Amino acid sequence: MRVMYPLLRPLLFRLDAETAHRLTLGSLKALRRLGLPPARVPHARCERSLMGLRFSNPVGLAAGLDKNAQYIDALAALGFGFIEVGTVTPRPQPGNPRPRLFRIEQAHALVNRMGFNNDGVDRLVENVRRARFRGVLGINIGKNFDTPLERAAEDYVHCLRKVYPLASYVAVNISSPNTAGLRQLQESAALDALLGAIAGERRRLADTHGRRVPLAVKIAPDLDAAQIGAIAELLHRYEIDAVIATNTTTARDGVAGLPHGDEAGGLSGAPLAERAAGIVRQLAHALGDAFPVIGVGGIMSGADAQQRVAAGASLVQLYTGLIYRGPALVEECVDALCGRRN
Repeated sequence: MRVMYPLLRPLLFRLDAETAHRLTLGSLKALRRLGLPPARVPHARCERSLMGLRFSNPVGLAAGLDKNAQYIDALAALGFGFIEVGTVTPRPQPGNPRPRLFRIEQAHALVNRMGFNNDGVDRLVENVRRARFRGVLGINIGKNFDTPLERAAEDYVHCLRKVYPLASYVAVNISSPNTAGLRQLQESAALDALLGAIAGERRRLADTHGRRVPLAVKIAPDLDAAQIGAIAELLHRYEIDAVIATNTTTARDGVAGLPHGDEAGGLSGAPLAERAAGIVRQLAHALGDAFPVIGVGGIMSGADAQQRVAAGASLVQLYTGLIYRGPALVEECVDALCGRRN
């Protein structure tokens, strides 16, 4: 697939972005079933130990690519050190009307307003149980679009209970711009209440299952220093294990005036890189060196991955870069962060 993708990309880019997305994942799954060999295993020096987990390498798949955990084994074969699936909600929901995913090729960017389209947490759990992957699996959870904000914690707690036995870690998504009002959960009072409910439920589940599953919180890139400081304080208070920085941005730096640049939704890809790296730097300063930061947003090359780690990230995740670079990007980032293999 690594060799084939540069040849296939021009054909895929002639299709609607969401259709191409579905076709690519389906093809990857079929190739895996036919015996597609997995990517080369990196040298042992690639291993990282964070959150009480051992990562085979520091390059992961970001949430959003495999919302329903249908393609875990196929994606793991690309050489990722960890996989994050979701975002999943308690009940199935269709998401926003199509079209809702747009390429901005000149800027190596995407705009999406998917809206947490997924088949619901019960279906995701079924899919995870069928997967053979035994590496680090993150499950990203959210709330249904029609759940009032004052009851959001109920949705997150419901999902946490469902996925807890299967997840290596659980990511709490409070930062998608495509569910109305969701980012208000990043405000201090709302986040205090939400994390209090989630952390309390995690304690009960840990007692029940005899296992403490790490929690990560995924935040937006459109935060100021005061907001980041307040979030950092709450992450420490509720013993959250990591922060994922960042989700997509509502800003349009680098794409203004380009085709699809003014579409509503979250912007990802190369134009997000500087903004996301800045948030990582601020978080690393606010949280301290020992607190894991997972850097995501605009990582399009091995050099980008190195820069994100230099900014303070312990691990990195890819999404939009895969659309433009294909599976070769995974190997390139692993090599950049771990040293080239012979």
